Amino acid sequence: MILDQLSASAAIASLHPLFPKAFAYLHAFDVQTEDGKYELQGQDLVAIVQRYETAPSVDKLWEAHQIYGDIQVVYQGLEYCGHADQRTLVVTHPYLAEKDVEKYAAPSAPSALLTLGRGNFAVFYPQDGHQPGVWVGTSGPILKVVIKFRI
Repeated sequence: MILDQLSASAAIASLHPLFPKAFAYLHAFDVQTEDGKYELQGQDLVAIVQRYETAPSVDKLWEAHQIYGDIQVVYQGLEYCGHADQRTLVVTHPYLAEKDVEKYAAPSAPSALLTLGRGNFAVFYPQDGHQPGVWVGTSGPILKVVIKFRI
C-alpha cells in the first residue's frame, strides 16, 4: 500500500509500467466527467469514475483483488479507508473472477486507517485488503476515481 499526495506521484511512476499513463490521467482529470468506466489502455488500465455517499464502517465490506491493483483518488469529499493484510482477513464472499474481487469480514483492527481527501492517492496491491467509502464522522458526498492497473 502507498499513500501520498497526487502532486508527488512522479516519485512512484517507475514502480509499474502503467503508472505514468495512469497518473497523467489523474492529473488531467476533469471533475465534470460522468460516472463510468473509461479504458485508458484496453483492459490493462481502466479508470472508474464514481460518486457516492460515505457510510459507517459497519456498512462497508472489506475487499481485495487478484488481477488488478487500485490507485484511488478522491477529488471531492473526505473518507476513511481501512487497510489490512489480505491474508489476515476472513472471506465472506468468495473470489469472483469476472469482477476481480473477494469480500471479507472486518478485522479485529485494521493495520491502518487512511484518510483520503482532495489531493491524496492510495495504491492497493493484491495483498492489500481495503475498506473504502467509510464516513469521517458523518455521511458525505465523494467524487473518486479508481484506476485499475493489471499487475
